[in-house]
Amino acid sequence: MSDISQDALNVRNALIAKGIETPMISPNQNKDERRSGISKHMREVMKLIGLDLRDDSLEETPNRLAKMFIDEIFSGMDYANFPKMTKIKNQMKVSEMVQVNDITLTSTCEHHFVTIDGNVAVAYYPKDWVIGLSKINRIVAFFAQRPQVQERLTEQLLTAFQTILETDDVAVYVKATHFCVKARGVKDTNSYTVTSAYGGVFLEDRETRKEFLASIQK
Repeated sequence: MSDISQDALNVRNALIAKGIETPMISPNQNKDERRSGISKHMREVMKLIGLDLRDDSLEETPNRLAKMFIDEIFSGMDYANFPKMTKIKNQMKVSEMVQVNDITLTSTCEHHFVTIDGNVAVAYYPKDWVIGLSKINRIVAFFAQRPQVQERLTEQLLTAFQTILETDDVAVYVKATHFCVKARGVKDTNSYTVTSAYGGVFLEDRETRKEFLASIQK
């Protein structure tokens, strides 16, 4: 745990306490061993599909998948990758809503390991702290870079921002297309899923919530 920041540890503990942490185990192998193991197993999966791995287009695919899983699309499972926070004391006494819209969301459905693609909006009312605006995007990206279901992701983001900002006054809105719906199964190319989570004033005051949602629609 020594390579995990205090912010990351606080967020992780808050998610566990609420029962909304991603189901995870702590692998015993180092990253190289895990990449090697994934590559080996993916090679067998591809053979069972019926692919000829002697083809020069396919022979490196198991290695590419192993690197992608560990270093890229599932890197959010390792809290050592949690974004370094820039927290600033709210000496300016900012009291109005801080909102970031249209944050890019690219995640992976944990049921079928295909893409979730969408946008996120995050808002908060500062109390003692404000954070650098880019950190909001980076926190969204961190929790997106793991196998996910949208409902849990939304609640994780709410709790993460509440923990870091030390305020309940946070709102999160997620709108996403799920390729497990779009590319397989029902193959509905038009539908999308909307989830939201509110805390503090956003939960208690309907007008504040309406202001947040109206800004998203604009």
